[in-house]
Amino acid sequence: MADTKRSNLTALNGLSLNSSLKSNPTKKLVVKNLKTKPMLPDNYQEQTWKKLREAVIAIQTSTAIQYTMEELYQAVENMCNNNLGAALYNNLIELSETHVKKLLLNFTEVTNDKIIFLKKVNHHWSSHCEQMLMIRSIFLFLDRTYVLQNPNVNSIWDMGLNLFRHHIMLNTNVQNRAVDGLLLLIEKERQGDMVDKTLLKSLLRMLSDLKIYQDAFEGKFLQATERLYATEGLRLMLELEVSEYLYHVEKRLNEENERLIHYLDTSTKWSLIHTVEKQLISEHVSSILQKGLEQLLNENRLDDLKLMYGLLTRVKKGLTELCINFNAYIKKYGRTIVIDPEKDKTMVQELLDFKDKMDIIVKTCFQANEKFGNSLKEAFEHFVNQRTNKPAELIAKFVDSKLKVGNKESTEEELEKLLDKIMVLFRFIHGKDVFEAFYKKDLAKRLLLGKSASVDAEKSMLSKLKQECGGGFTSKLEGMFKDMEISKDINVAYKQYLVHVKDVQLSVIDMTVNILTMGHWPTYAVTEVAMPNEIIEYQDCFNKFYLAKHNGRKLQWQPTLGHCVLRSHFKQGNKELQVSLFQAIMLLLFNDYQMLPFKEIKTMTNMEDTELRRTLQSLACGKARVLIKLPKGRDIDDTDQFSVNNDFSNKLYRIKINQVQMKETNEEQKATEERVYQDRQYQMDAAIVRIMKMRKSLMHNLLISELFNQLKFPAKPADLKKRIESLIDRDYMERDKDNPNQYNYIA
Repeated sequence: MADTKRSNLTALNGLSLNSSLKSNPTKKLVVKNLKTKPMLPDNYQEQTWKKLREAVIAIQTSTAIQYTMEELYQAVENMCNNNLGAALYNNLIELSETHVKKLLLNFTEVTNDKIIFLKKVNHHWSSHCEQMLMIRSIFLFLDRTYVLQNPNVNSIWDMGLNLFRHHIMLNTNVQNRAVDGLLLLIEKERQGDMVDKTLLKSLLRMLSDLKIYQDAFEGKFLQATERLYATEGLRLMLELEVSEYLYHVEKRLNEENERLIHYLDTSTKWSLIHTVEKQLISEHVSSILQKGLEQLLNENRLDDLKLMYGLLTRVKKGLTELCINFNAYIKKYGRTIVIDPEKDKTMVQELLDFKDKMDIIVKTCFQANEKFGNSLKEAFEHFVNQRTNKPAELIAKFVDSKLKVGNKESTEEELEKLLDKIMVLFRFIHGKDVFEAFYKKDLAKRLLLGKSASVDAEKSMLSKLKQECGGGFTSKLEGMFKDMEISKDINVAYKQYLVHVKDVQLSVIDMTVNILTMGHWPTYAVTEVAMPNEIIEYQDCFNKFYLAKHNGRKLQWQPTLGHCVLRSHFKQGNKELQVSLFQAIMLLLFNDYQMLPFKEIKTMTNMEDTELRRTLQSLACGKARVLIKLPKGRDIDDTDQFSVNNDFSNKLYRIKINQVQMKETNEEQKATEERVYQDRQYQMDAAIVRIMKMRKSLMHNLLISELFNQLKFPAKPADLKKRIESLIDRDYMERDKDNPNQYNYIA
């Protein structure tokens, strides 16, 4: 029994099922068109339209509709399917137009309250839109068939908009009153009053939907905006400080952007913002800059300057005018720093501070605008060179003060940053040879007198100068360092020489000699002075040692550069006096004399009168008075007498007595300037000969122009003309016989 069932199940699941399906094929349902189209009742169109008309009027009058929406929709569909769409559409237009015309009567009432009028317009507009949406839902089939099939026919929604626009909003009286009301509301809001922004938004969107926003509203709105801000700009520029005015402009621009967000059409944005910018910024750019820029810069008001930049960015030529005025301010202020001789002591630090201040302003307030950065550099270069040579000289002296021993104001990192800032000022200088001359003179003193605070800082500065001006500029400075290194080795060898030379009997003096190559170092005037016998012995011994190793060389001793440490005995105790060689020569005289008159000191030392008086003044009239002058007084007279101050006391063991030779005299400064002038003459001569040798023949103006391009210092045409005349006199070149403005090179 079980087996039979199993076999039957197998057959059912197998081929027997398929065979049974084939034997009974499924029948297909075929739907055929009617042979004749059903006919509508004779009065169907009239009855149906009557039903639809009642429904539309009910919607328009806000009364109940007697028929269901499905029934009305089906009626529209039936009429469209029977080619009655055009008639239905025309009937609907006629009915809607009649209704809209009646609406116009609601706006003919005379009322002076513009807000009430606006609310009435908004009410009828909102009602009309709601009604057209309901009507469209009933006639949706008409919209999707007849309207789509006829491109020239408006949709039901657009038809409703056109009727409202044509019969109501294009009515001159209605439109003017509505627009005037809108402008009044906006004016009140601009004055700070609270207004109905929802009403504004609804009515302005209505104008946009009706496509009359630009023609009816925007033009008048922009004119009102222009009048308002033109008057406001003129008034506030007189009443407010520039910073207050700028914040007011920013506030106004933010307010107008808020209006664009809340109720104005986005198409108005460019015109509106442009109008505000024109009336509040463009028309007053010159006044804003002339009245306020200098004050904001002087007081370093970064936020105000940042705002000024941001506002001027908005208008044409705003940044150009700002840049011009910024440049003029820098030139004006910078010139007050450079030109005034009374500011010479603080000039470089003031320039550094001023540059830092302007850099911060360009970076933080002017968005690191490259145009402003270049203008800043041009302005600095202009005013720094308004005073010939002096800034270059003072920058060199400033570097000297920072590289000297005793400068404890900054760490190595801070000193490095300071040197970088000084190099920025250095780049602005035209007369870099003046800087080089004074820098070389001061560097020589630092090296020879052991006053350099840091060899690393010295080398760093030298590297910066070399990178900026090339190896030719620093070759002599590098030679000075090389001489100092060689001198160390020579002194080691000299001391070994003294140990091994037995026939030389010298007093106990620890003498160090620096051998200077004449071309590398500043030119020092040869000074004759009567040296103590102890020192003369060492000089003779060193001459013998050095010339034995370097045959053919000549040594010339420079007493003005020497310095000594003397062991002194006073009643209060022993002291070490750190003095110049001139001071040492005078003090050593008092080993043999208790008192000496001025004239005898002069005879015994053979020292130049001015130097002698300054040196005695430093010993007898300064803070550390190791000599007593009779009679007392600041000035040194020919009748004065001097003696050792045995009662001298000082809390320090080693006392530095003011080294007069380190103080720069007017003569020394003039000598340095004269050397620069001479070097420039040589450079001008060399450049003229070099150009003429290459060109053979050249017109005067072309030669001058070529010289301006080649010379690295500011040269005057008159100076160049003198050098040309000098070279003609020395037969390096000649004037052309036929053309006196042309020069010919003489080989």
